[in-house]
Amino acid sequence: MNTQAQYATAKPTGSKVKIVTGIAAFVIVIGAIAADTKVVKIGSEHDVREQGFQPDTYGTAEFPKVQADVEKRAVDAVTLASAVLADKKAAGEKYGVATTTGPVLPVSLTGAFGERKANLNEFKVDGMPDGITVRIQTGPAINGTDLRDATGKIEFGQFTNQIEYQDAGSAINNEMKKATLGGLDPEKLTGKTATVVGVFKLINPKNWLVTPVKVDVK
Repeated sequence: MNTQAQYATAKPTGSKVKIVTGIAAFVIVIGAIAADTKVVKIGSEHDVREQGFQPDTYGTAEFPKVQADVEKRAVDAVTLASAVLADKKAAGEKYGVATTTGPVLPVSLTGAFGERKANLNEFKVDGMPDGITVRIQTGPAINGTDLRDATGKIEFGQFTNQIEYQDAGSAINNEMKKATLGGLDPEKLTGKTATVVGVFKLINPKNWLVTPVKVDVK
């Protein structure tokens, strides 16, 4: 009887050991998971990176940088026109940022909006040499990647693939529309005087398609 009683008493002790051992192992696992866990604040740089490329966030962050750079380097339109007509290559190297399809040049123009066609307005520049046609992208559609390429600081290698690179250009264009063109009615610009700062790709020296970063209507 004594032996059986002792055995009965000892058996629960073994079960308790197993329970304690299991709890200890669980605590160790939880501790290891916690040690390997990184807390990421929503909206932070790490959060954006974890989510992958976010075009809207990118455009909001980058357009002000592009705008400031273009405004700083913008060349008076009449001065720039004389330079590109005299020597297209030299003007592109002096004032522009090289791309695979031609340099992107920053320009400041003062004049009046002319006839509107599709998403563009002609722009008559005071004192401009004869033979040069200037058009301003006034939306709602803004085409091209001139703003993305304008500074030379946004490069393909910063993105995962060509799709992201294209999306970056579109995102900057979209942010420009909100920041620069958001308060304008493009259908009512004809005849109004303005100062425009923007960029264009130098392909044909006599045909400028300007994407604006700043529009001051008088």
